[in-house]
Amino acid sequence: MTESQEQHYVLEEQVGYLLRLANQRHLSIFAEHIVDGLTSVQFSTLFRLRNEAGPMSQNALGRLVGMDAATTKGVVSRLISRGLIQMEKDPTDKRRYMLSTTQKGRALIEDTLPRMQQISEDTLAPLTPHEAKQFVDLLKKLT
Repeated sequence: MTESQEQHYVLEEQVGYLLRLANQRHLSIFAEHIVDGLTSVQFSTLFRLRNEAGPMSQNALGRLVGMDAATTKGVVSRLISRGLIQMEKDPTDKRRYMLSTTQKGRALIEDTLPRMQQISEDTLAPLTPHEAKQFVDLLKKLT
């Protein structure tokens, strides 16, 4: 980077820096509302698993939540140990295991959903309703 380029580089205007700060703010709000020890990634995993049609493989679940295989394995292991999801052999392919939510996992999602909606509202609170919708639409475009 030349000296001229460096003089025009303002950290506070860089997208990655701003996204990280916005994510930190969101995670702080998340931590204030969630008291069950559930992380945002665990919630997303549990929610996806509950809302998709029937049990699914760990690989498919990871793709739906946007996680790599190693991260998915760790999240799934923690959710199983908490009794929130279960793993059973696939009846059509004995080499594969299928994941599904337990009653306890479904109940936790139902209990947590209103708080998750509040977290989103609190995260977007500095924006007008129009700005909030536009912001979410722009984030969707980036993903």
